[in-house]
Amino acid sequence: YNLLAIFIPVYAFLLIPTRMALSGDTHHFLERMAKVQWSVMIAIYCLSYAPALLMLPIEGFEGRNINLLLFLMIVIQTSDVLQYVFGKLFGKHPIVPKLSPNKTIEGFFGGIISASLIGMMLWWATPFTWWAAFLLSLVITLAGFAGGLCMSAIKRDSGVKDFGTMIEGHGGMMDRMDSLCFAAPIFFHVIRYFYV
Repeated sequence: YNLLAIFIPVYAFLLIPTRMALSGDTHHFLERMAKVQWSVMIAIYCLSYAPALLMLPIEGFEGRNINLLLFLMIVIQTSDVLQYVFGKLFGKHPIVPKLSPNKTIEGFFGGIISASLIGMMLWWATPFTWWAAFLLSLVITLAGFAGGLCMSAIKRDSGVKDFGTMIEGHGGMMDRMDSLCFAAPIFFHVIRYFYV
């Protein structure tokens, strides 16, 4: 846990700018450093919390931590899909029109509440009670929505629609993982705080 919680956010983040400074190139130093550190934070550090769920020593739940990872993935991906569906069916009011005109208030509420209810129905596969499963689902779907918005902002700033073309019609891998980037660390730390 200390390696996960301290090594990357402290030592790696000090090592990266030091290595860049040693090169002697000061042209756009802050901008280049910020891009590298943000990329490491999102693509490596935040996503690493998803498999880190497997190492949590939860009393009475030994050998079943894979269920936590499945719970996280099911709730987050269901939320993304249902936000899209509710937005297409009922969406009239964009949340942030300049950033992501397809993300609507109707889609947001429909997807978040529906996915949280689905998470609640999966309580039996977790160490949570049904109401705790609902609350955790609500927290991670809200975090996932924030992740989607932030990653959309990065794409707009870069002038691209998608991060890649790996998945036909759906963009790249990071387009599918944007919600998970924000939800995984929060889910991990809430479980560690309350259940370990």
